[in-house]
Formats: sequence, structure tokens, C-alpha cells
Amino acid sequence: MSKNSKDTAYALLREWKGDSYVFGLDVLDKVGPLAASFGKTALVVSNTTYLKPVADQVVKALKDANVSLAGGVIAPDAKPNAPREDVYRLESYILHFKPDCIIAVGGGSTIDAVKAANALASVGGSITPEIDHYFGTGVVTKALEDSGKKLIPVIAVETSASSGAHLTKYANITDPMVGQKKLIVDPAVVPPVAVFDYATTVSMPVSVTIDGALDAIAHTFEVFCGAKDDNFDRIKDITVAAIDLVASHAKTLVKDPKNLEAREAIGLATDLGGYAIMIGGTSGAHLTSFSLVDVVSHGTACGIMNPYYAIYYSKGIQKQLRVVGEIFARHGYISADLDALRGRDLAVAVSQGMIEFGKAIGAPTKLNDLKGFSEKHIERALSAAKDPQLAMKLQNMPVPMQTSDVDIYMEPILRAAATGDLSLIKEK
Repeated sequence: MSKNSKDTAYALLREWKGDSYVFGLDVLDKVGPLAASFGKTALVVSNTTYLKPVADQVVKALKDANVSLAGGVIAPDAKPNAPREDVYRLESYILHFKPDCIIAVGGGSTIDAVKAANALASVGGSITPEIDHYFGTGVVTKALEDSGKKLIPVIAVETSASSGAHLTKYANITDPMVGQKKLIVDPAVVPPVAVFDYATTVSMPVSVTIDGALDAIAHTFEVFCGAKDDNFDRIKDITVAAIDLVASHAKTLVKDPKNLEAREAIGLATDLGGYAIMIGGTSGAHLTSFSLVDVVSHGTACGIMNPYYAIYYSKGIQKQLRVVGEIFARHGYISADLDALRGRDLAVAVSQGMIEFGKAIGAPTKLNDLKGFSEKHIERALSAAKDPQLAMKLQNMPVPMQTSDVDIYMEPILRAAATGDLSLIKEK
């Protein structure tokens, strides 16, 4: 990696978020003054086992800024994939303690759960307290307008290089009974203030680090694949910096999890992924990942699926494949002469490079690698793809699908991803 990718990442993120985002190394103490700007009490939501040092530092920063803990306790965080029962539990904390702001300390699941719980606590009494109502695009904004209510300010303190939840309009919530994620997409739930001290990610297990690295690639790659002429160059800059940072540093982190330079690089890359999904939408790999929540984490699910979707997209992403392929080739994951390849052959070469990168960091590269994966997951994914609430993912594909296309084109993609056989994939 050239130093330029790191510099580019900082410049892009500062240009995007300005003073509303505090990020870098050793910035966690800034939480106190930020909370004080909203009032005298803050509801802190955090894990208090492996994240206890971070939670303690946040509480101390609040005390130093004369901000008290709402209710005098730290509310337990959300379980992985933000189960809906945790949303309702956190809603009750908000309703009982009535804080001036909410500080969500954790990864994507905790921040997503707080986003959804805040919406329920704010408008549930006027609209409906059922979370299902708010899934989809713009529903929270409409509920706020119809009710005349406002959300409580959220300070998202990210601790995991992963989903970019602290920067984005998305909240993924899971119904564990059916093993399916549903999505809130709404600018109203973007945290007005976010803090990410990349040093806090040292506490994360290597598996979470790998998941974050793959998530950074997934967010930027999927958005880049769908880029239009008016934003192509900006998304290209974001994607090149993010994937270069990941390709340069992910292997280092797997070997040396305490390497702060690598932690900073992966943190920047995942933040760029958050930037990307605020400009454009994700598509096929993200859609499929929602149906794999019981067997694999989100970023890794997307990391598995993107090489296979790339071949289906081949006709629509030739320019993007050359850009991304050059990065993986430069880092030694592609040996083919990309300049000599066109069409599906180019897509296959780049897809194989992405798969080689996954293997190099110890990530699964096909669905059959996952413990617990079975035919029911393919059936669930195909059924979910026909859900009207997720139709945006079909339409965001560089080669769009209709519901009627799912069995014809998506099923072969899933079969290929299960076995690793790229030849199964059909092109539209």
C-alpha cells in the first residue's frame, strides 16, 4: 500500500463528514464534550465484558464533562445481528430513563439496534410499536413527519472495523425465529455524531477483523459495480483506497492483531465502505447475506458471494473489473494478463483473485465451507429475494433482476457459491 491510500481515506472521510465525525487513533475521550453538547444525561449502551475498558473510558469522559449516566447504569448491548428482542429491550431503557442523548458503544449490531430502538421509542406511541412497520425505505422519516416527534440524538462510538453503522442510514435487524434480516433504510437514523478510535479494535477477535475487512471490500465493490456516470469517479476513488488498504493490511492483522497501523488501515477501509453505501446501494451479495445470518457473519457472507455475483454482472461492470482487478493483481492475487481479457473471462479472473485473497486471510470462500450450511439456506435466500421489502437489492444490481428472474439466474449463482464451480453461473 502506498501512503497515498491512507491519506486519501482521511481526506475523503473529512470531506464527507466534517466535524460530525471524530476518528483516528486515541480520540475516545472526545465523547464527553460531544455528549455535553446535547444535555446533562446520556444513556450508554455497551458490552461490559470484553469492551469494559472502552465502556469505562467512555463513562469517565462523560463524568469529566459533567454528564451523568441515565438511570445510573450501562444498558447491555445487542447480541450479534441485532435481534428484534434486543431492539425492544433497548427501547424500554430509552422510555424509562428519558436521556438527553444515547451513546451506542460497539459494533454494527449494537449501533443498528440503538437506531431502531430510538425510532420505536420516539414514534412508537404515535404510529405503532411494532418494529416490522419501519422496515423499508424512508418509513421512519414519514413517521416522524406524521407524528411531529424527533429522535433522541445518538453518538455512535464504533469499536469494530465492520459495517460502517456509525456513519450510515441503515439498520439491519434480525428475526431469529426465521433466521432472516430485515432492513431499515432512512437518513433519519444516521447518527448525528460518531466517534471511532481505531485503537479500540485491538480488542476484537481475528474473526471479527476478517469479517470487517471483507465488509469493506463488499460495500465498496458492490456500490462501485452499480456506479453511474455522475458519481463514477468519486466511488472509484473510495473503492480503490478501501480495497488497497485491505489488501495491504489484512494479512498483517491476522498474524499480528495488535498492529495499530494495520488496525487504522482496516478501520479507514470500513469507514470508506460506509461512505460508499451512502452514495449508492449494495446488491446481490448483501441480499443473499441476509439469509445466512445463522451460519456466518455479515461481512464474510458478502465476501463469499461477491466473486460469484461478479460473473453474473460481467456485461455491466467491465470498467469496474479492470480497476478492482488491477489492485488484486498488484498485491499478487491475480497472475493472469488482465489487459488481454474481456467479458466473462475478465470477470472470472477477477473473481478468482478475490477468492485467492479470501483464502490468504483464512476466510471461507464457498458456502459449503460454512458449518451448518444446507439446502434450506438456498431456499431461504431465493424466497427472500422475492420479498417486496428487499426488491431494492434486485434493482440495484448492475444487471438488474425482476422477481421472475430469481429462480432462473440467482439459483445458479447460489449453487456456484455453494460448490465453488464458477461455470454454473448464467448471464442474462
